[in-house]
Amino acid sequence: MPFDTINMEEITKARRKAIGESIRTISAEELKALGEKLFPGVDHPWREKFFGFITENPGATFYHATAHDGVQIIYCRDKNKGIWFLPGSGMGPMQAKGLGILKQIVEGR
Repeated sequence: MPFDTINMEEITKARRKAIGESIRTISAEELKALGEKLFPGVDHPWREKFFGFITENPGATFYHATAHDGVQIIYCRDKNKGIWFLPGSGMGPMQAKGLGILKQIVEGR
């Protein structure tokens, strides 16, 4: 799909809906198991960032959601931090707009 035909507003709207429908609390143990499944090799470039996100926020409440396009979100409301990942493809920190959306979704539950 050519970049000039991508409608980010529509993508954001669809992701927001899917995340709102799928978001749930997830324990640190479940997150660790998810991390082991996603990044089984200790040399995987995103493994350290994923597990670091968990260990940097001990005792925090985490939320997990999956968007319609396979993008998954881990959100820590206590620190207003989050990461996104697309299994087998990429991972990164949530930006301010996405964090705002996640905060609204979690607080609206």
